[in-house]
Amino acid sequence: MFPSASAAIRDMKSGSTLLSGGFGLCGVPDTLINELEKNQHIRDLTCVSNNAGVDGGGLGKLLASGQVKKMIASYVGENKTFERKYLTGEIELELTPQGTLAERCRAGGAGIPAFFTPAAYGTWVQTGELPTKYNADGTVAQFSKPREVREFGGKYYILEEAIKGDYAFVKAWKADPLGNCQFRYSGANFNGSMGRGAAVTIVEAEEIVPCGGIEPASVHLPGIYVTRVVQSTVEKSIERRVYAKDPREAAASALGSGETASKRERIVKRAAKEFKNGMYANLGIGMPMLAPSFVDPSVEVQLQSENGILGLGPYPQKGQEDPDLINAGKETVTLNVGAAVFGSEESFGMIRSGRIDLTILGAMQVNQYGDLASWALPGKIKGMGGAMDLVSNPEMTKVVVTMEHTDRKGNPKILKRNLPLPSLRPSHTRN
Repeated sequence: MFPSASAAIRDMKSGSTLLSGGFGLCGVPDTLINELEKNQHIRDLTCVSNNAGVDGGGLGKLLASGQVKKMIASYVGENKTFERKYLTGEIELELTPQGTLAERCRAGGAGIPAFFTPAAYGTWVQTGELPTKYNADGTVAQFSKPREVREFGGKYYILEEAIKGDYAFVKAWKADPLGNCQFRYSGANFNGSMGRGAAVTIVEAEEIVPCGGIEPASVHLPGIYVTRVVQSTVEKSIERRVYAKDPREAAASALGSGETASKRERIVKRAAKEFKNGMYANLGIGMPMLAPSFVDPSVEVQLQSENGILGLGPYPQKGQEDPDLINAGKETVTLNVGAAVFGSEESFGMIRSGRIDLTILGAMQVNQYGDLASWALPGKIKGMGGAMDLVSNPEMTKVVVTMEHTDRKGNPKILKRNLPLPSLRPSHTRN
């Protein structure tokens, strides 16, 4: 037990590799990050996290302060500072599929130096064409390393190396003096895998309880992995507060108006026909999230969210939102009766192994073979997030893309060739 975050990070040095839990603003170790921001002499950090928070929040603070030299992440998202610093060459970025990132960190803590995964085969990640560093003028200074490819059972896989950290920052709900930790709902996300993969793991806990204050079966991160525990002092944040509406009203609002609404409604209604009773399904943000509104009530489907929820419920009533209950779009949600929660590494194990029957995604473009592009535009970068993992097992998981056939300027979005591809696997595009 340490008396403060200041004491807990006192021996951190410049050039360290820092693993940080969190997904969006959920489960983020803000007390420790805020303390690190105050120590401006600790610089040239390599930070490993799903994303870098937002401008002014989470790891976004360390990006803004110039303390980060390199990010290893799956998603840039709406963090404009992150995007600008990457595209202008101020930081290096190793974009990694979300499930691969979780598994690389889990492997680092499990003594596994590398592993093969189907995710990202046939993409720039595999071929080594992903820019990791830009020059100030926007030209590419450095590309990613090509991955070794092996065939197992008639299917191709790429080799990914484990990630180990010098330090890990973890956010827990409860921790005891032995370092045992319990996470709460989707606050688990990357915290467990990050906490296992560092030489020094520092946990900030909302509640510090006596030994025995956590039921043995409720310990998510055993104390053997934890080096230091401090009291969390920062209030939890919610990135996107979304509240319950009548499903048809919510769909009408999201679809827009006029001809655009009519086209989108046709697309979503067609996608909704893919749901079959008893399915497990994963839905992307945007139009895919509207599909359940058009499913017959007699059809029961379990929705999975890749940040660690199975049995995703509707949006909460106003005033009932919970910062530890968000979906993959960082929106507030609820849990259905019988739901399960778990870490990101287990979530993507479900996905890669084909336990998910159906995934519905949005996309920027799709080519004539069904290959899809969904994470980059010239001069803009969002990151692939979990898309490469979600489409990595099409033999077991049906992939449906919901998108309009032209962009706002009338240019076709179904092409012979694509933008940077998140997958070379066939998908089933719905009009």
